[in-house]
Amino acid sequence: MSRYVARSLRRRSFGGDPTGYDRGRPPYPPAVYDLLQRRCGLGPRCATFEVGPGTGIATRELLRRGAEPLVAVEADARMANFLRSRLGPERRRVHLVVAPFESAVLPEGVFDLGVAATSFHWTGERRGIRKVARLLRPGGWWAMWWSRHGDVGRPSPFHRAIQPLYGHRASRRKARRTGGRGPGPWDRRSRMLRESRWFDAVERRVLRVPLTLTTDQVVALWSSFSDIRTRPATERRRFLSGLARIAEEEFGGTVRFDNLVTVYLARRTPP
Repeated sequence: MSRYVARSLRRRSFGGDPTGYDRGRPPYPPAVYDLLQRRCGLGPRCATFEVGPGTGIATRELLRRGAEPLVAVEADARMANFLRSRLGPERRRVHLVVAPFESAVLPEGVFDLGVAATSFHWTGERRGIRKVARLLRPGGWWAMWWSRHGDVGRPSPFHRAIQPLYGHRASRRKARRTGGRGPGPWDRRSRMLRESRWFDAVERRVLRVPLTLTTDQVVALWSSFSDIRTRPATERRRFLSGLARIAEEEFGGTVRFDNLVTVYLARRTPP
């Protein structure tokens, strides 16, 4: 059955189980951070801000690669508390701002790099891009990326097998939204940056990373998705039970598909 869930509710859903989110989401591939080092100057003393760090999946690697100072802007206090505990002693290197990015008070024109890892869609993107431009120094870089767990253009056998779990109407609507030939959010985001007077050197890259997951890992991953998290408890359990059954019975407990990471880079032009 199709139903509408407010974006604000989906945005807050992750904080209900940050441990499960952290366990379920695979890390971003090293190639993402290699790209930030080559093109954007990520390294020692690179003044960086991160939008929506969540449980710190990207934060920890940014620190490891030298980002400092690192300002992390997290809207959900529950996720922020988890992030503090997850970072351990490294939390001393992070200035954590608990506020929506749209209203967070940050110093302007001082950052070398800004990033958002599968999080910027929770902001008003056009308004958010204007704020990003104000925070970066001229010549600084903006990088945002998203993981898509599966290729909608070439769905894996597993993704085809689980479509009935979403329901006929929901599956058909999702296919129209993500599988059509018209411009999707990826093209829109490239165009938004290219048409902006604040950025140049816009680049979009798609990294294809094969994933192999056990049944438990599949369930943990799908449990972290906002459209699953916001379902009524009985419906959510039914969906995840069906997911586990398909993974076990049809795929022998080992599921393989591609993780597509789409990365956008843009350089701040002089004001």
